[in-house]
Amino acid sequence: MRLRLYNTYTRAYEEIQQPKDRKLGVYCCGPTVYGPAHVGNFRTYVIQDSVLRLLKLLSNDVCYVRNLTDVDDKTIRGARDAQKALSDYTQHWIEVFQKDCDRLNLLPPTVEPRATATIEAQQDLIKILIQKGHAYERGGSVYFKVSSFKDYGRLSHLDARKLETQSTNSAGRSNDADEYDRDQVADFVLWKAYKPEDGDIFWNSPWGKGRPGWHIECSAMSHEYLGKTVDLHTGGVDLCFPHHENEIAQSEAAYGGPFVRHWMHIAHLKVEGQKMSKSLGNLLTLDMLQDRQYTPSAVRYALLAGHYRQPLNFTFDLLKASQVALQKIHAFSQKLAQMCNVSLEQLKSLQTTIVLPKECRFLKAFFEALCEDLNTPKALGCLFLFIRKMPTVEVPMFPLLLKEWAACLYALGIDLNEALQEEEVHVPLPVRRMAEQRWQAKLARDFKAADDIRKILEESGWKILDSKDSYKVLPL
Repeated sequence: MRLRLYNTYTRAYEEIQQPKDRKLGVYCCGPTVYGPAHVGNFRTYVIQDSVLRLLKLLSNDVCYVRNLTDVDDKTIRGARDAQKALSDYTQHWIEVFQKDCDRLNLLPPTVEPRATATIEAQQDLIKILIQKGHAYERGGSVYFKVSSFKDYGRLSHLDARKLETQSTNSAGRSNDADEYDRDQVADFVLWKAYKPEDGDIFWNSPWGKGRPGWHIECSAMSHEYLGKTVDLHTGGVDLCFPHHENEIAQSEAAYGGPFVRHWMHIAHLKVEGQKMSKSLGNLLTLDMLQDRQYTPSAVRYALLAGHYRQPLNFTFDLLKASQVALQKIHAFSQKLAQMCNVSLEQLKSLQTTIVLPKECRFLKAFFEALCEDLNTPKALGCLFLFIRKMPTVEVPMFPLLLKEWAACLYALGIDLNEALQEEEVHVPLPVRRMAEQRWQAKLARDFKAADDIRKILEESGWKILDSKDSYKVLPL
């Protein structure tokens, strides 16, 4: 099997191929560290993680780079408002992000560069662009000349005539903002001249004191760690323009092309049918969801429930269904381990060394769905069909069955820790009795009594996870 993904640049489904002479270079646009990441951000990171896991299962040797944007308009403003040094301010949010990644079981990147650690590389790239006539200085800032790059707009498929008109109209017009709207085609900033509001946040350069623009950071970091060409570049669809368009322009103008062989973009996420926004108060974080008794693994599962190229409606009903689905997967894993005469811990350990068998006998449909443009909804359907209709398996085939099941769990990022915790938990008799009373109240549709008992249990350190026909009691 080989992984095929939709390429935003070519508008075609293309195979991701392992280079013969080097590692497969994967670059993912990481977070801007000025606050906690929300579920919309993590949809992108969970999808990226699933691609990485599948590539590894298919025996690809991957160098995975995910950057940290620790200097831009937002981080500078945040540090100033918090009255903290930029490095202290961003370090806090980097640690919060990395903790959330661990909770979501995201594989760590091979390299996680910070923009502030690659200032020299960014300045070197800007010098090349000036030398080649693609950039110019004005008032201590340096701008990329969009009209000098004939393929500008091809990734985001901006209308060619509209782009030509806008580029002509914008001759001499430059844009200092790190982020701007799709219809603003203007010369974008590579190096920003120092302003008094920047305080002590600046670096010396041939053009005077200042700091890099957002777009140049990713081009410099990807070139530093992956060379001239990136095999697979991923990110949210909101980054397609202007960020990724500008990455292509500055990288190919400096080093020649292609900058990226394959572009993968992940669609937006809505919450309960509404666009996420601070004004609506629906920027959900992992901490907020855990406060509502939803586990990070359920959040991860919910983020995989829809196809990555389609907008996902993230609802609390979806989270509840995800928790029930995970309980079924955990129960089947326990059943399978018992059937194959191994412990759940042994099944879990298989995930650290697993490579997808060349010939899948039991779960071929699951992996075929993932390999065809990462169709996670179809893959999950195949998984539960297998659980419901598992064929009779002869004892000699147990090792292969276990390998394939472990590979499925690895691909989805399910590490069985929760299943192991459920297996080891001893629930005291008084707690079990109260949980049963709550269940009977719920069946009798006395929801107030059921909620009251739930609150008492939570105050005692216990949570209840309901499924369609039963419930589980777990420690908080």
